[in-house]
Amino acid sequence: MAMTPLSRPYVGRFAPSPSGPLHFGSLVAALGSFLQARAQRGRWLVRIEDIDPPREMAGASELILHTLVAHGLHWDGEVIYQSRRHARYDEIIERLYRAGDLYWCRCTRREIMAGGGFYGGHCRELGLAPAGCAARLRQRRPVYHFDDALQGRIAVPAALGEEDFIVRRRDGLYAYNLAVVVDDMDSGISEIVRGADLLEPTVRQIALYQTLGAGVPDWVHLPLAVLADGNKLSKQNHAPALSLDEVRPALWQALAFLGQCPPPELRSCRLEEIIGWGIEHWRLELVPRQPKIALATS
Repeated sequence: MAMTPLSRPYVGRFAPSPSGPLHFGSLVAALGSFLQARAQRGRWLVRIEDIDPPREMAGASELILHTLVAHGLHWDGEVIYQSRRHARYDEIIERLYRAGDLYWCRCTRREIMAGGGFYGGHCRELGLAPAGCAARLRQRRPVYHFDDALQGRIAVPAALGEEDFIVRRRDGLYAYNLAVVVDDMDSGISEIVRGADLLEPTVRQIALYQTLGAGVPDWVHLPLAVLADGNKLSKQNHAPALSLDEVRPALWQALAFLGQCPPPELRSCRLEEIIGWGIEHWRLELVPRQPKIALATS
């Protein structure tokens, strides 16, 4: 499917959720997106995706920002907080509803799972009111594949591309797929560099961009750092937080993980020199073209 790329100048971003401190996997995503932007003399934004309060950790947003600065990853402009953008999300939901691209659904997750796990559009033509319902995007432009600058052509099951997906939950919280598209669209993000765990949701985000008549950004999904058992290094798996006493070794390791082959002597250089080397020598084509990389065990 042909997609309209956004015009330059380059704008990238890093968008962590404040569910815990940054870990090595987070550093890989942050550093990769930072270097991809800086190597092209572009802007690099930071957004805190705080739209799911039950999953958030008190003080995590401030800790994340402090950790980025400690690792020499300085962003442009003001930090964007999704929790301050509810009115904008409501505006888009109203716009979609008035265009006939959104409807209200009362089906519960249990009911959908009992029916095989795929939502078949039960409420699509019922004309329900918003109270007690989730908002679903009416899939008029299903997307089944897209091209990733690192992972190549990505195809997804037809059911994933065709399913009317939720953009606001029954509990009133906004869905990730809505918030991330609206934020990236409003920020003029030209290329999204993030972890390969988000490959599949990309087709739904592309469908929403196209429904809104917005230009679709380019995509780069970096390999995930996984444990020996294959599980993603994540906050949910209790990945250790980045140590502010081990900044330079962590940056060197992240550069090596991303295939940039940093020289051994770079480990002992000043922070600014490590970041400068990374910007000067960054080559996306050197990043391993695979969705996962197992971390070496000591």
